[in-house]
Amino acid sequence: MAAPALWQPQEQGLREIGTLLEAHISPNSDQARIWQQLQHYSQFPDFNNYLVFLLARGEGKSIEVRQAAGLLLKNNLRATFSSMPLPSQQYIKSELLPCIGATNRAIRSTVGTVISVLFQIVRVSGWIELFQALHKCLDSNDLDHMEGAMDAIYKICEDVPEELDIDVPGLPERPINVFMPRILQFFQSPHASLRKLALGCINQYIVVMPSALYMSMDQYLQGLFNLAKDPSADVRKLVCSAWVQLIEVRPSILEPHLKNVTELILQANKDSDDDVALEACEFWSACCDVSMPPEGLQEFLPRLIPTLLSNMVYADDDESLADAEEDESFPDRDQDLKPRFHASRLHGSETGEDDDDDDAVNVWNLRKCSAAGLDVLSNVFGDSILPTLMPLIEQNLARTDDDSWKERETAVLSLGAIAEGCISGLYPHLPQIVAFLIPLLDDKFPLIRSITCWTLSRYSKFIIQSLDHPNGREQFDKILMGLLRRILDTNKRVQEAACSAFATLEEEAAEELVPHLEVILQHLMCAYGKYQRRNLRILYDALGTLADAVGAELNQAKYLDIFMPPLITKWQQLQNSDKDLFPLLECFTSIAQALGPGFAQFAEPVFQRCINLIQSQQLAKIDPTAAGMLYDREFIVCSLDLLSGLVEGLGAGIESLVAQSNLRDLLLQCCMDEAADVRQSALALLGDLSRVCPIHLHPRLQEFLTVAAKQLSPQSVKDAVSVANNACWAIGELAIKIGKEIEPVVISVVSCLVPILKSPEGLNKSLIENSAITLGRLSWVCPDIMAPHMDHFMQAWCSALCMIRDDFEKEDAFHGLCAMVAANPSGAVGSLAYICQACASWTEIKSEGLHSEVCQIMNGYKQLLGNSGWEQCMATLEPSVVQRLARYGV
Repeated sequence: MAAPALWQPQEQGLREIGTLLEAHISPNSDQARIWQQLQHYSQFPDFNNYLVFLLARGEGKSIEVRQAAGLLLKNNLRATFSSMPLPSQQYIKSELLPCIGATNRAIRSTVGTVISVLFQIVRVSGWIELFQALHKCLDSNDLDHMEGAMDAIYKICEDVPEELDIDVPGLPERPINVFMPRILQFFQSPHASLRKLALGCINQYIVVMPSALYMSMDQYLQGLFNLAKDPSADVRKLVCSAWVQLIEVRPSILEPHLKNVTELILQANKDSDDDVALEACEFWSACCDVSMPPEGLQEFLPRLIPTLLSNMVYADDDESLADAEEDESFPDRDQDLKPRFHASRLHGSETGEDDDDDDAVNVWNLRKCSAAGLDVLSNVFGDSILPTLMPLIEQNLARTDDDSWKERETAVLSLGAIAEGCISGLYPHLPQIVAFLIPLLDDKFPLIRSITCWTLSRYSKFIIQSLDHPNGREQFDKILMGLLRRILDTNKRVQEAACSAFATLEEEAAEELVPHLEVILQHLMCAYGKYQRRNLRILYDALGTLADAVGAELNQAKYLDIFMPPLITKWQQLQNSDKDLFPLLECFTSIAQALGPGFAQFAEPVFQRCINLIQSQQLAKIDPTAAGMLYDREFIVCSLDLLSGLVEGLGAGIESLVAQSNLRDLLLQCCMDEAADVRQSALALLGDLSRVCPIHLHPRLQEFLTVAAKQLSPQSVKDAVSVANNACWAIGELAIKIGKEIEPVVISVVSCLVPILKSPEGLNKSLIENSAITLGRLSWVCPDIMAPHMDHFMQAWCSALCMIRDDFEKEDAFHGLCAMVAANPSGAVGSLAYICQACASWTEIKSEGLHSEVCQIMNGYKQLLGNSGWEQCMATLEPSVVQRLARYGV
């Protein structure tokens, strides 16, 4: 312990700060004024001494005031401890240590929190006395002292577990080596609080696995087995959490005990405490995810599946039950509007998939976890679970009385959960399943109507595959009309489920929707007139997905008259700072791409609005007052993406709009933005504009090229791979259009692309493909610059070209290959086998010009090498490759 403190508080200061803290915790006080006064006091160098004094010795004060002093102290220490005078630092440390075992639990807990924060700043070596004090408390046999010490250790383990597992000068052992045996002893404590803290501490070490735990593993596992039936639910939950973590990160440790653990988890999955049951339920997905031999679980399935099913029934206190009562006349609350995330535009083969299986109320609970467990089990065990599961589902579906609606709902949920994993067993019965589900779309209980929408959407792919079967079309029509009916349901939860399900069906059905377009649009626009803000977002998604699915078929006056006027009206009503613009911007992006030139009649106001949105946000970034709004970069990202959609849809028709605007300067600013998603969308738009009107980029061309090239440095690729992907694609698009003007950046771009092609592991497929295409396009326009360097990249480049599907971009790349080889034929001889593989990767070269170029290259090399040399080269290739090369006349 430190020497007796010399600092003493002034009575008046103590009184003033105490009074201020009392006001601070009072609900009716003027918080802004109090905060100002606290800021004023915090200027005094010994303010934190007063706070620790009130926390540690404020006997006359209420517990709440002392806690408030502690929490304020914690925040101050985080910000200013390192710059405090040394005597203050020592005083604070010395006052905290005697309070570890304070008689009041709330004070002990606050002290533990402050100690943990301070420990993160000074670490072990900066506070050796703390470990002596903790050790002394653990050995004291006084409950308050043991609990206080364990609480502090738990909080340290939670924040910085690795800090206790290091050698410290002045300590004979690593702290964790000293604490571990004592903590494990607490597994047997008669006090539930100590058992809980001990388990909590050690569970924090499963991932980092210090040798102290590894060496005590048998004792730890035995402790877990002993505590599995503990009277305290908190302890039982932590035992389950330990099993789940062990199976996730150290499955080999559990493997010898798997049967016993699975038995205990199965019991815990039926625990009367929902939190324990939920923690146990996480085990099934974890067990399947780590690819443990499935036989281990197989024998438990007949008991596990009924348990999961009974846990999938709505609990009486599930908040979804209250939500389900809300019809469309209830106004949305702000908390109903989930935060939304716009995915920036990515050019290439891999775009992220939306996961629409999200339940409306995003609280993870036993019901959802059990359904997820059933889904995972169905994917691992497939049809082998059906003999156990189907009788239970049939039994629940047969219960038609009102009191059994929750069981019926669970049966429908189960059918949705197993849709993918058990499809081969279910497929022959799909007509009967669908025939059974369709009437449930009109069930009197809204949660049955909503889950039926979701379950039908899970079978969308298979329903479309069955269109040519007997009654397949009739079945599809019934589902389509059933979902459209539910889109117009009066219940908000059903509206949401139906709209999401319909969007999933649209993705699978694509052109099959065309004959139904009029009725679909009429229903969607009828919903548009009655939906509130939350469901409107999902409706926009359904409309955008429809546009993506049917494309130019939408471009007919009779359809445009149905859906464009209401959208334009909403577009005009919304202010520039209204976040409800985001989903509308996204929806317009899909529509503009689908309508193509048909969007021209709507383009001018939409284009101008996007420019205004970007401008006002760039102003808001510097001066929110002048802009009249707070900066939110999502407005910029969505606007850039809609402009890309317009460019893609209108093609050269966009030119007059670009010419009359300051888009070029705004775009350059966005390409240099510090936020990756803004740069990503800006570079996508740069590439799109390069295709249709490069002339308008000309005045700042070299700046655009320099900025884009910067995104390809190894560090930039590591930091933001999607930005690099779009930059790479945009440079390639520009190269094709501007020719030799690209020369100043060629070498710097190529020096970045080559490492990507040589070490493609872990990079996304899209970046590798775009790198190969851009390298080819640069070679096409600047073969004389590229040819001398080709031996550095030819082999890796040809390997990447083999992976690209036949299209015009691949043609561009091969024009580059041919131009470069023509410029330096001898430089590529060493890579000839790779060039042959790349040429053989085409299914068919549609361009006659390119086909004859490739023939020339191949025949040129055959002549150069002579027959024996050529035969030697062919001998190194797969017979199928040699066979495909024959089409080039060699």
